[in-house]
Amino acid sequence: MENYQEILESGRLEQYALGELDPAARAEVEAQARRYPEVREELDALLAGLDVYAEAHALTPPAGMRERVLGRVLAEISTATPSVPAAPAPAPEVPTMRVLASNPHVASVAPVAEPAARRSGWAIAASIALLLSLVGNAMLYTNLQQTRSDLALALGEQTRFASATQVMERRLSATQEQLHVLRSPDEYKLVALAGTPAHPTARARVLFNKAAHRVYVDVAQLPPLPSGKQYQLWALDQGKPVDAGVLTAATTAGDGLQQMKDITSAQAFAMTVEPTGGSAGPTLDTMTVIGNI
Repeated sequence: MENYQEILESGRLEQYALGELDPAARAEVEAQARRYPEVREELDALLAGLDVYAEAHALTPPAGMRERVLGRVLAEISTATPSVPAAPAPAPEVPTMRVLASNPHVASVAPVAEPAARRSGWAIAASIALLLSLVGNAMLYTNLQQTRSDLALALGEQTRFASATQVMERRLSATQEQLHVLRSPDEYKLVALAGTPAHPTARARVLFNKAAHRVYVDVAQLPPLPSGKQYQLWALDQGKPVDAGVLTAATTAGDGLQQMKDITSAQAFAMTVEPTGGSAGPTLDTMTVIGNI
């Protein structure tokens, strides 16, 4: 059953914050956030962190950009407008007085038309403002994309670091468990396994806790295995072999203790060579080491 810790370590919250999930995956993350307060808190922190990161890395337009854009626009406008001989300046229009028919004693002033040059100036200003807005939006979009890329790289590094940390923690825990086993002679019975006549130099040992039923194996020297084979440990209880598990390649090479299957009762232990994954019963002619408790 999935718990909130697995969700936090899956990396899906980071993908949600970066907008990399499809609608179905986003809906699933939102449902998990509603179900677990810890997931909701982590997701809110990621989204807030993305906003802060984007703001902190916002780009300021280069100095002089406004002047260069304005100059370019004005130059294009002047190039597009055909030059004509300057006409004499018209005489300023004098407002005319009109007598209203409804009231001949009240005169009204005729409106003066707005000069075409003023209307053209407003159009140019509006065009320049629009162009500057488009340039600014383009820069903001580019900056946001770069920020997302940087954040994705940072999250990837964080995920790799977290995975490496978990591996180191597991190794540390296993080492501490091995030290406890080796330093508890009252709890664990040491059983020396000597090589058979076919393998006289082979040596290993078993540490057996009869009360807790725990079994550990420690390899000193074993012959190399052929391809597709594994060493398998057997507990002999009243002469009957009981499967105690197969050895990993690291254990076979002598890299520390390996915890095997729990054994309730045994008077001896032996090791045989079996197909990868182990066998239901021992192959007696491949027995490599054996030892009595």
